[in-house]
Amino acid sequence: MFPKKIALLILFLLISVISTSQTLNSNKTFLYQGRIEKLQNDNVILIGTASSVSFNFTGKECSISLQSVDAYEHHNYVQLVLDGKYIGKIRIEKGAVQVFPIKVTSSKKEHRLEIYKNTEAQSGNILFAGTTSKLIPISFKKKKKIEFIGDSITCGAASDPSDVPCDKGEYMDHHNGYYAYGPTLSREIDADYLMSCVSGIGMYRNWNDENKDEAIMPDAYPNLYLTKDASKPKYDFAFQPDIISIALGTNDFSGGDGKKERLPFNPEKYISNYINFIKMLYEHNPKVQIVITNSPMVGGERGVVFEDCLNKVKNAFANDKAHKPIQIFKFKPMTPSGCSGHPDLAEHKVLANEYAPFLKKLLNEK
Repeated sequence: MFPKKIALLILFLLISVISTSQTLNSNKTFLYQGRIEKLQNDNVILIGTASSVSFNFTGKECSISLQSVDAYEHHNYVQLVLDGKYIGKIRIEKGAVQVFPIKVTSSKKEHRLEIYKNTEAQSGNILFAGTTSKLIPISFKKKKKIEFIGDSITCGAASDPSDVPCDKGEYMDHHNGYYAYGPTLSREIDADYLMSCVSGIGMYRNWNDENKDEAIMPDAYPNLYLTKDASKPKYDFAFQPDIISIALGTNDFSGGDGKKERLPFNPEKYISNYINFIKMLYEHNPKVQIVITNSPMVGGERGVVFEDCLNKVKNAFANDKAHKPIQIFKFKPMTPSGCSGHPDLAEHKVLANEYAPFLKKLLNEK
């Protein structure tokens, strides 16, 4: 490890208060949402897809301080919403904390800036190190809440080649967490959301791993950073969603890269892991409505097996009177147009439009 990286690690050990938050919190100056780790002096680590920090300020002067933070140095991205309007992405180059001026053109006296992590937890973390703005108190209204648990599709990975073409750059260059189907439909139905997603992950095996070297979702989920790293804080389950949407199976059914040994799909293992995962979620979210979904990317005979597995998972809880009956949602088949066989932004909008009425109806029933 280089001396610079050692110094950075020591800095974070010193300033971290090991405080975690996954719910929408307010200290009257900043609002935090998503999988984050709060540090001292209003600094925060944005961890999960579309995790965010928001604040209100006066005047036209605004700049924010951000840093890409990971085990190795690389760039990362945030997305900005100013006064309710999406104004694009910021690329945060590797290295020290960087200051970014925000152009304010509105004549309004008061403004709100929302900063969303564009990428997923596996793409590294982003330190929000403050703002020079003249801050004023911020408030929020209580909304219904949805948690989206899933893989790269849920993360909005490989969906956006607008800045970097699909055949260029790195994996994080094509993410767009803000316009993934979960955040998109949540804004549409006026719900708060939490994203717990990891590219390539599955319920009992991953895209190219038979649960040998990589964490599957039941392993990663209880960790705030969605890894098996025991040095990281645990997830505190503070969000307490009204609905948990689980979209896992695309990678379990995948054939991998065609080079590494891939065993036949094991429905018994998939179903067993799914049932145990739901039981864990119920322990921490006893009043939640759980929705399990198929995949728009898994069709044909595999799709039939997939739906049969979901039905068996649901039926395993048929006599459970302590929780709301599990619901199944079926996405329509899709031939994706994004990078490396993923839905693009237009297709995420299609997925959001399909799913939003179903979730809104469930929320209205609560």
